[in-house]
Amino acid sequence: QVQVVESGGGLVQAGDSLRLSCAASGGTVSSSVMGWFRQAPGKEREFVASISWSGIRTYYADSVKGRGTISRDNAKNTVYLQMNSLKPEDTAVYYCAAARAGLGPRLTTLDDYAYWGQGTQVTVSS
Repeated sequence: QVQVVESGGGLVQAGDSLRLSCAASGGTVSSSVMGWFRQAPGKEREFVASISWSGIRTYYADSVKGRGTISRDNAKNTVYLQMNSLKPEDTAVYYCAAARAGLGPRLTTLDDYAYWGQGTQVTVSS
């Protein structure tokens, strides 16, 4: 059973940077596409970024392109999301997810992912 645990969220000011971490264990996560999603209050969960198992291919939502960087360290079974120039509209619960086996790497929908963490809150004040 794959387990995913996010960390690194917090309260920051607009313009600040934040790095989220996602520790994965179990299964074969090192060979899985990993993704980040976020859900703001009253809104649906939306795709933020995904990364291929090798780390070579990355994909981003338009809303974070140029400000966000997804990366992974397979030796540590950890995926990161670096967010710069944060805006109040980035406020959300951020979720890490491991994709279903055999899919990828451009996976942007919730159904593409089988294992989810509990999320970490990011709040950006203006």
